[in-house]
Amino acid sequence: MKRTYKVLKTDMELFGAALTQVHVYVVSVDEELRVTFEDYGGVVEEITPESVKIASKDFIREQFEFRADLKDSAGL
Repeated sequence: MKRTYKVLKTDMELFGAALTQVHVYVVSVDEELRVTFEDYGGVVEEITPESVKIASKDFIREQFEFRADLKDSAGL
């Protein structure tokens, strides 16, 4: 099954996801563009310039990619 998602990069995109309570997945992408799901995720709880807190866990923004399922993220 193919999933369609939006990568949340900016503060505004992450803030929008937090406000709308969209489920956000946390993945890592290596140099060879291999994707590894790091955490099933949840709702964005806190955003700082360095990290994003999802489901009571802090994820460093430089190290991870945050994705919202498009079927759940209308308006993001």
